[in-house]
Amino acid sequence: MTALTDDTLPVTPRAMRDEMILFVVMAVLLAAVPFSGIYPFFVMQALCFALLACAFNLLIGYGGLLSFGHAMFMGTAGYCSAHALKVWALPPELGILVGIAAAFGLSLVTGYISIRRQGIYFSMITLALSQLLYFIYLQAPFTHGEDGIQGIPQGRMFGIFDLTKPTVLYYVVLVGFLAGFLLIYRIINSPFGEVLKSIRENEPRAISLGYRTDQYKFLAFVLSGTLAGFAGALKVFVAQNASLTDVHWSMSGEVVLMTLVGGLGTIFGPVVGAFVIIAMQQYLAGFGQWVTVIQGSIFVICVLTFRRGVIGEIAHYFRRSL
Repeated sequence: MTALTDDTLPVTPRAMRDEMILFVVMAVLLAAVPFSGIYPFFVMQALCFALLACAFNLLIGYGGLLSFGHAMFMGTAGYCSAHALKVWALPPELGILVGIAAAFGLSLVTGYISIRRQGIYFSMITLALSQLLYFIYLQAPFTHGEDGIQGIPQGRMFGIFDLTKPTVLYYVVLVGFLAGFLLIYRIINSPFGEVLKSIRENEPRAISLGYRTDQYKFLAFVLSGTLAGFAGALKVFVAQNASLTDVHWSMSGEVVLMTLVGGLGTIFGPVVGAFVIIAMQQYLAGFGQWVTVIQGSIFVICVLTFRRGVIGEIAHYFRRSL
């Protein structure tokens, strides 16, 4: 029988209350960004990657499934949304839905192929599928190869909100991030989320209790991939382009790095990790290729000193002090 550790204790009403307070504080701080003098583009980009990292964390942190190909959902949604906006001239809300639908369909197919495998075999299959899609998008006419889809129109969402205005775009991205974050939080704290955690801790026992674990893992994979696609669709409006960078395996590696730095299996950890990594890329760009070396060094330090990630260590400290 596996002992119940501090990190696997069930969520109490007090803990949920504290998490909602932290969510409100986070929402207020993010809402105040346009009035703080902080560069909005940096925060919008970080919010998109934070949502992607939260979606990835749903799969690995609560389902125990390590995917090395999550960038394929973000990149696919980005390409499909960009094509719908620029070629089909769809309004922003429909462009986002096209990207989400594409990520949903892709997650169904890739999940069906990979979810029956365990451990490193699952991870390698997701990596292989991601690289397969990378080379397909490299050759596909609608993606324009290495040039990508440029000059994507931002338009008016619902015919009201002019996304060409930076402040309006920021709040649209912020609302999208908060909605995705709350959805993930609800999934984690639902009966489905509890079963998913039990599968992560001891899958044979979950099977013995009558749960069809493959179905739960498949649904978690689809939810994670779809939410990652939502992040990719939002990112199209921020960057106004869709490129191969978002599909490359290195992007999947960055998502893993964000989640580990912030705290695996914590609700706020991926958000913190995403802001840390994007901030390093933004403000250390002057170091050129040394940015990768600096990121690697910081990652090593975090692994050695913050074994549970930044938020994980903080949460562990408060659990021990109670």
